[in-house]
Amino acid sequence: MDHDATADVNAPHSMGTTIIGVTYNGGVVLGADSRTSTGMYVANRASDKITQLTDNVYICRSGSAADSQIVSDYVRYFLHQHTIQLGQPATVKVAANLVRLLSYSNKNMLQTGIIVGGWDKYEGGKIYGIPLGGTILEQPFAIGGSGSSYLYGFFDQVWKDNMTKDEAEQLVVKAVSLAIARDGASGGVVRTVIINEEGVTRNFYPGDKLPLWHDELEAHDSLLDILNASNPEPMST
Repeated sequence: MDHDATADVNAPHSMGTTIIGVTYNGGVVLGADSRTSTGMYVANRASDKITQLTDNVYICRSGSAADSQIVSDYVRYFLHQHTIQLGQPATVKVAANLVRLLSYSNKNMLQTGIIVGGWDKYEGGKIYGIPLGGTILEQPFAIGGSGSSYLYGFFDQVWKDNMTKDEAEQLVVKAVSLAIARDGASGGVVRTVIINEEGVTRNFYPGDKLPLWHDELEAHDSLLDILNASNPEPMST
C-alpha cells in the first residue's frame, strides 16, 4: 500500500516531546527539547515548549501543540484576573489547579500533558504534573512527553533530594539530551527555566553543544551552511 505523503504534511502539529521539571533546595528547574512534529515531518525544530503563566509560574507543554497552547492561554488569563482581585501573585498550587480544572473538564477533547512549576513565598519551589485526563500530582520531579519513556530508570538512579541549582540544571540538560538521543520525536535544542526567590533565569543549550551518547554522530555543517560560507570548504568525512 502506497504511503500518502500529504497525510503527514496535513497532520495535526504534535509536540512528541521531552519535558522535565525538578525541585532543588531553592526553587525549581524546568527543561524541554524543541522539536514540534507534523506526522513524520519536523514542523519546527526550535519551538519553545516552556510557557510563562505569571512572573513566578511556568508550564512545560507536551502532546497537541494547539491544545496545550489554548490551555496555557486560558490559565494565563484567569491568573491575571486572580492577581488583580487579590493584589498579589498567584501561588503555584492555584495555577496548577486551574490547569487541572481545564484539563479534567475537557478530558474527552484535549490531548495534552503539562508540567507546572514555580516558586511562591508560601511553599517555595513546587512541581505539579498534570498528565492526560486531568489528574494532578505534586512531585519532587516530573517527566513527560514521548521521551519520558527512556528516562524513568535514569531518574530512579540519579535523583536525590536537596540538590543545588547547578546540580538540578545539569540533571535536566543531561536527561533531555539522553531522551533526544533515543526518541525520534524529541530533538533540536534544550531550553531551561530556573525559578526561585530571586526571579527567573532562562538558559539555552544548542544541539551541537549537548553531550553525545552511545552511537550518536557528531554534528556537521549542512551543505547549505557550507555553500553560504564566504570561503566554502569540502565537507569532512
